[in-house]
Amino acid sequence: MSSTLSKPTFGGLKPCLFAMSGLVFSASVAVANPVDVSGAVEKAGVDVDVSTIVVRRLSDSQVWVSNADRSTQRFAPASSSKIPHTMIALETGVAEPDTLFEWDGKKRVFDVWNRDHTLTSAFRSSVVWVYQEIAQRVGLAGMTEWLNRFEYGNANTGAEDTLTTYWLDDTLQINALEQTAFLERLARRDLPLSEATYAAADAIMQSDAGDGWTMFSKTGWRFSKADMDVGWYVGWVRCSNDTYVFALNMDMPDQSYLKLRRSTSHAVLDAVGAFDCQ
Repeated sequence: MSSTLSKPTFGGLKPCLFAMSGLVFSASVAVANPVDVSGAVEKAGVDVDVSTIVVRRLSDSQVWVSNADRSTQRFAPASSSKIPHTMIALETGVAEPDTLFEWDGKKRVFDVWNRDHTLTSAFRSSVVWVYQEIAQRVGLAGMTEWLNRFEYGNANTGAEDTLTTYWLDDTLQINALEQTAFLERLARRDLPLSEATYAAADAIMQSDAGDGWTMFSKTGWRFSKADMDVGWYVGWVRCSNDTYVFALNMDMPDQSYLKLRRSTSHAVLDAVGAFDCQ
């Protein structure tokens, strides 16, 4: 995959102001000027008004954003939280990549969930019951402590009765900017984690690769019977000469929107040159 746009020229660049990782970026700042990528989002088939994506290049802190207002709006992370939860499982020793979680025989909504899983396969198939077991093994105090150390959104795990649902039921919430701030620390290996945890997580989270680049990512689907579903796609692209962290969330009126999480993120990353690694 290669970019067809060496310098994005999306029209309608709007002044915006937002904070990330303790820094403030505004349209008046030359180096870290957020570039509006709404054009790429629309071309990918997603409504800019009910979505947002933030991309940050780590070498120079250049930021690209669509719908800056929504980028500060928090939502339940759903399965995108499997990134920090996997790090916690590995670091605390409650699971290794090949640790076997035995299926309890209860039929769940997706067929792929209805079997034994390792931590690696549970991450890739987004198996909720495995991560519920991980949360129980670590415990409420432990999960809360680690999410606070990660500065992951509001780091709220609720009480014992929400220990297995807090990332699904709006107890834990995070916005796109906070996702990228967390992912930057992860990509830079600046979190309080061992090298063994980072190495194991890299292998678990790798989702794609191309000429000189590797992607580490996770989808999320915040499902609600009461209001609009929200889809997530978050991660980072490690290029031979740079790293790009990204976080997208979008309204999903029905399941046909699920595939747009990845395709839209890939389109924007391509447009900003994240896959140009020569």
